[in-house]
Amino acid sequence: MSEIMAGINFRAMTWMFNVRDLLRPRIDILGKVDFEKGETVLDYGCGPGGYTFPAADLVGPEGKVYAQDIQPLAVDRIRDLAKKRGYDNICTRLSDRDTGLEDGSVDKVLLFDVYHDLADPEGVLGEIHRVLREGGKLLFSDHHLRDGDIRKELTGGNAFLLERSDGGLYVFGKKTTGSTP
Repeated sequence: MSEIMAGINFRAMTWMFNVRDLLRPRIDILGKVDFEKGETVLDYGCGPGGYTFPAADLVGPEGKVYAQDIQPLAVDRIRDLAKKRGYDNICTRLSDRDTGLEDGSVDKVLLFDVYHDLADPEGVLGEIHRVLREGGKLLFSDHHLRDGDIRKELTGGNAFLLERSDGGLYVFGKKTTGSTP
């Protein structure tokens, strides 16, 4: 896809997500899970940042949010908005899978509306498992997948246990025994 088409597609997606976020603010979704000040969050496949900024507010300035995406326009947008809005606790990463983060360094991973589009879902889940600390949570939503498929995909590799689901939001805990994906 040409850079021009990628830019047009990204701007259209951003516009649609902005409308979505006005109708159903992302903070309302994240508010269904306990976030602590000072936590570290990885927003994997962050897109234009609909979840990134509310997560940064929830963990406060003493926390950290890593916003990672494969799309350079997404990473550039979040970096620019974070600087403009004074969010010193947001760090962007451009990558299709590897995070570059240390083992067990993340308290929560956000994996929203991207799983269906991953080229290497098993590899991504392995990377998420690696960076998630013991007791950490994987927050998941993907409206392209059915409930049974979500449960099977994320718990089938022995890395995550479903703790609860609430209106399309799934909360998985890191499984610390058994094999990783």
